[in-house]
Amino acid sequence: MRIDYIKTLISLAVSALIAYGFYSFHHSENSQLLIWTSFVELFISGFFVLGLRFELNRTTTNVRVVSIIYFLVLLITNIIFSFFSFSQQLFIIINGLIVLTGVLIVYLLIKAKQ
Repeated sequence: MRIDYIKTLISLAVSALIAYGFYSFHHSENSQLLIWTSFVELFISGFFVLGLRFELNRTTTNVRVVSIIYFLVLLITNIIFSFFSFSQQLFIIINGLIVLTGVLIVYLLIKAKQ
């Protein structure tokens, strides 16, 4: 496994810009939670998409496809949360389950060396 630092910085910048977009459009009591959680989640997904390269091209492709799917799911989920009022508990549970499921699938792909 190798880390591509330039692409990791690009992923960081994209995540920061999307989080800033949520900051600009969402004004409620849970806006800080939405902003920071979106930044961290999207950075993790983007890091797996852009920043990592594995020994086998097949593993790299599988991890990138799964990570892109989870990036889009997280982005759509956070867009939905930005338009509606939500409780902190519901937000943390839904986003936590999505992130943990995605990380588990990526981990299993890496371990299987497919």
